[in-house]
Amino acid sequence: MNFAFISGATGGIGKAFAISLAKRKENLFLTARSEEKLLALKTKLENDYSVKVITFACDLSRDDSRLKLIEFIKSSDIKFSRINLVAGVDTQKAFSEYTEEKIVFQLRVNVESTISLTHALLSFRSEKCKIIVISSMSGATPMPYFAIYSASKSMLVSFFTALKYELKSKGVNITIVMPGGVYTRPDIINDIKGQGLWGKLSAKSPEFVAEKSIKKSDKNKLKYIPGAFNRLLYFVLKICPRPIALRFIAKRWKKLTKDAF
Repeated sequence: MNFAFISGATGGIGKAFAISLAKRKENLFLTARSEEKLLALKTKLENDYSVKVITFACDLSRDDSRLKLIEFIKSSDIKFSRINLVAGVDTQKAFSEYTEEKIVFQLRVNVESTISLTHALLSFRSEKCKIIVISSMSGATPMPYFAIYSASKSMLVSFFTALKYELKSKGVNITIVMPGGVYTRPDIINDIKGQGLWGKLSAKSPEFVAEKSIKKSDKNKLKYIPGAFNRLLYFVLKICPRPIALRFIAKRWKKLTKDAF
């Protein structure tokens, strides 16, 4: 039986992906840290959309927890027609204010676990498989005061772009999604409001990001940036001299601090 895999499934974007795919009558395999939230989401999706939902609680920052997840998948004899890699950590502050624990945690979730899961899940893919990975507009340029996050998201763009061409002849499509702000957790919503007009133009709902991303994936698009303003900003960042862009970003982001995990 084919399933769509979703990491970070109980978060705003992950949940939106789950609902969008359930509406398409696709069976779901959901993972996130909280078993309680996973079971609540499973019940809602099965009742509302009559799809089969499998859940497995996993702390993606821990390799032993990821190993248990993969062993469970292996024992379940299922195949994945979609792999949606949504989980991420968006800690935001000056690098000097990080603890070693926070550095390792963010990199393990954003980079190590995403690449590790991809490597493992490809062994359980169906004949045709579509991968969506959530990067960020922050990955379009280095970002002072958001340095680890922007670097981790940039690495995902680089890695999955290369992987797409490695797997091009093997029935695997890869789409990299680079959202701006997304209205998810209360702290993120407050950040978006605090950015004024800039935040309002950049931000999209989780439902918008999920629905549009799935459509772009179905068309085998390599990279998708939700929202016309964000696509314009991406273009400007590519042509703007790097020192000017970095000074602007540093001034704008220096005042913002977020440590939600």
